[in-house]
Amino acid sequence: MDYHFHWRPVFQKLPELLQASLTTLEVAVLSMIIGIILGLLLALARMSPIKPLRWFATCWVELARNTPALFQLFFFGFGLGAFGIHFAPYFIVLFGLSFNNAGYLAENFRGGFQAVPDTQLRAARSLGMTIPQAYIRIIIPQVLRIVYHPMTNQMVWAVLMSSLGMMVGFRELSGETQFFASKTFRIFEYFAVTALIYYAIVKIILGAAKLASIRLFRY
Repeated sequence: MDYHFHWRPVFQKLPELLQASLTTLEVAVLSMIIGIILGLLLALARMSPIKPLRWFATCWVELARNTPALFQLFFFGFGLGAFGIHFAPYFIVLFGLSFNNAGYLAENFRGGFQAVPDTQLRAARSLGMTIPQAYIRIIIPQVLRIVYHPMTNQMVWAVLMSSLGMMVGFRELSGETQFFASKTFRIFEYFAVTALIYYAIVKIILGAAKLASIRLFRY
């Protein structure tokens, strides 16, 4: 084995890698916010008595959960191009992650809604609340508490899945690593450091989620 490690080029580019990691976090957080909103709507649609809404939500969930995430990115990146619709790499990754997150979170939310007793809604209605008010003030807060930990796992998944963005030209953490590694041929060194950065990001997310849960769910 005559490979010689050279870490200096990696450490020189560490600020750029850390900046790219912020881009990774940004797109992951935005995709989670969009995914939560869409996931709630899809969960309600799947429980709706209106068949077209149920059909649409079911198709979304089935496609998001049963097709490769990379294919979903390629759809937004290249598939829509056949119809003359083109997006910048940032938005390709954002839309792809949001689509995927919404599909997974919809099933989590649906399970959460089913775990809340029907008497909660009837009690809210007996107090004079409208159905939207009852859901916003009573039902949805309980659902969010039930699915809090699955949402944390989905956030970690969004951060890790954003690495697929380099396949569509997105310069997030993995894309930036690939760019520098291809210029210096320090493949192992760059990706070893990047793996540690991803590990740190995930641990920070899990730690922050644990601290937040202690504060949010004290009672």
